[in-house]
Amino acid sequence: MKKNILLAACFLMPLIASAQNDTLTHERDITLAEAIALARTQSVDAAVALNELKTAYWEYRTFRADLLPEVNFTGTLPNYNKSYSTYQNSDGSYSFVRNNTLGLSGALSIDQNIWFTGGKLSLASSLDYIKQLGSGGDKQFMSVPVSLELTQPIFGVNSLKWNRRIEPVRYAEAKASFISATEEVTMKTITYFFELLLAKEALATAQQNKANSDRLYEVAIAKRKMGQISENDLLQLKLNSLQGKADVTEAESTLNAKMFQLRSFLGVSESEGLNPVIPASVSGIKMDYDRVLNKALERNSFAQNIRRRQLEADYEVATARGNLRSIDLFASVGYTGQNYEFSSAYQNLLDNQIVKVGVKIPILDWGKRRGKVRVAKSNREVVLSRIRQEQMDFNQDIFLLVANFNNQAQQLEIAEEADLIAEKRYKTSVETFMIGKISTLDLNDAQNSKDEARQKHISELYYYWYYFYQLRSLTLWDFERNAELEADFEDIIKG
Repeated sequence: MKKNILLAACFLMPLIASAQNDTLTHERDITLAEAIALARTQSVDAAVALNELKTAYWEYRTFRADLLPEVNFTGTLPNYNKSYSTYQNSDGSYSFVRNNTLGLSGALSIDQNIWFTGGKLSLASSLDYIKQLGSGGDKQFMSVPVSLELTQPIFGVNSLKWNRRIEPVRYAEAKASFISATEEVTMKTITYFFELLLAKEALATAQQNKANSDRLYEVAIAKRKMGQISENDLLQLKLNSLQGKADVTEAESTLNAKMFQLRSFLGVSESEGLNPVIPASVSGIKMDYDRVLNKALERNSFAQNIRRRQLEADYEVATARGNLRSIDLFASVGYTGQNYEFSSAYQNLLDNQIVKVGVKIPILDWGKRRGKVRVAKSNREVVLSRIRQEQMDFNQDIFLLVANFNNQAQQLEIAEEADLIAEKRYKTSVETFMIGKISTLDLNDAQNSKDEARQKHISELYYYWYYFYQLRSLTLWDFERNAELEADFEDIIKG
């Protein structure tokens, strides 16, 4: 009885282990489009691109807020002072007097930056209270019910005006960079997808070659007994059979590594196996250099980057020129009142007017400020020179990429046909070897040609899709739908 139970247990254990493996690993087919969709939502690279976009969005929102009215409250609640300070007597001598006061102050203001002048306009109201502590101490209120203040630099650089030109360009650059980054995630997905596909094809080829090598070796043993082949050919076929086993083991290891790489990038569970499906090429698409270049210059973040850097260089020159001299105007008009009672502090108000012009003009600075202007101008010329070089390199890269894509379509057609021919030739060589018409060298050559043609086909398909999405990344244009690549940035940021 116990023996039967042990036998049953030994029989069921492999089945149980197999069932557990089936629950741990679920294999499913995945297309290139599905892999791209997963990468755009779940990959770390996509998350980084999204956070960079959010940073740029909030920086732009902060800039926009600088142009809107701002309500501020400032106060000291309370100000307690118990100390000694110097006091000058009427005869010129000094003595120390004791301070023992409690003060409260508060001010409410509405501030508005004036972007076209660079000044600041404020409408404010304030109230101050002071009480002298101790016996016989007095209290007093001072109010400023309303005052209008203007702070205006006369010759300095207007930073707000420059920011109104620079910040929208910076945000447009960030939005274009986000779409480009999304396309770069796609390109990375394509690379990992095709590496797994190549590993899968290599394993399938290795398994097929091993099966064929084992079968041919078995046939060769029978032929050798009948004296139809030489001992050398038999040994060569045995070596092929052993090499086939080694190739399968190596291909399995490579497949596992590439599987882990793609799953990790897509954020897929390790218990899920991915079986990549060979994608088809997009038929009938031929790129025109002038059209691609115009789209790239119109929509790529590179164009916005150039514009931003030019504006920033001009801003640095304007800042250096503004620092040659400084004249600031401050003007304040309003009313003020004071009394020992709170309500009376808002009665019998008096005018409260201040006008102040601050001037700072260097008389002798040994050319320091003018030197800074020249440095800023030189830096601007350096930036413009680099931009011109980068523009030429960008145009050249577009030209080469368009040429590579157009050539790749033809290369892919050749690789597809070569793959079919090499597969057919190999099958014919196996049949011919079976009847003794060709040697093992010819058979090995046919097998190697078949394997290389298959790998070449997959590789050419990979480059086709890589070049295609690289053009999309540079132009932000969908050439399949003939439409621009767009994104709802508000929903993306809120999501």
